[in-house]
Amino acid sequence: MPEYQNHEPGTFCYAELATTDPAVAGEFYMTLFGWNRNDQDLGEFGVYTQFDKDGKVVAAQFKLPDEQTARQVPPNWGQYVSVDDVDGAAARAGELGGQTVMGPMEVFDYGRMVVLADPAGAVFCLWQPKANIGAECKDDPGSMCWNELLTSDPDQAAAFYGGLFGWRAEAMNMGDLGDYTTFHTGGGRPAAGMMPIQPEMGPVPPHWLVYFAVADCAATRDKAAGLGARILVPPTEIPGMGIFSVLQDPVGAVFGIYQSLG
Repeated sequence: MPEYQNHEPGTFCYAELATTDPAVAGEFYMTLFGWNRNDQDLGEFGVYTQFDKDGKVVAAQFKLPDEQTARQVPPNWGQYVSVDDVDGAAARAGELGGQTVMGPMEVFDYGRMVVLADPAGAVFCLWQPKANIGAECKDDPGSMCWNELLTSDPDQAAAFYGGLFGWRAEAMNMGDLGDYTTFHTGGGRPAAGMMPIQPEMGPVPPHWLVYFAVADCAATRDKAAGLGARILVPPTEIPGMGIFSVLQDPVGAVFGIYQSLG
């Protein structure tokens, strides 16, 4: 299992579910991925849940605040990028055309965070770790393995994230799937991916999509459907790379699953 004691700045380090029904959502993901849960009562902030698999933290969950529900914010998977300086990165995002949605703020002794939106409106978070680094494993079945931006303006997004994180964009022709961009911080594993929103997707706003690794995409799709999930994209093969599917959990949050063929 790929384990982490820290995350390189400019890479995704955490996935956090904001949901209107933590009981239903928690049971769904625990059954689907074999997660365990650790609930923490944070008083006025409510119950915060960390999910773990084989003793390693893989994701988290909290109840969507009433004020966000009133503004019709849907259940969603928030995704965090690790940075050395949240305040400096938030200021730089503003200079590049982004907006601050919430923060920056301290999260007890765990770290410092901010919620941002890129120039097209896709929301993402930054995390400056202290006691909590975020996910303690990635890429193993049941853990976060990929983060993908769907956007209406890929060129603008490449400039924004390149300026913010130093990401280098590399475009690939995926045949029938069209062009796909990977973002790189240097050597090794790409930091994230990006694709343009296609007309057949309908009125989908720009957003970041989180993927969790699975051993068998089709079997996990079937299991998720049996648990009440909606299948948005059926298992689709990326030749020579893997098989992915996009699902919507029973409460409404959208996420992806990915089976590596490597």
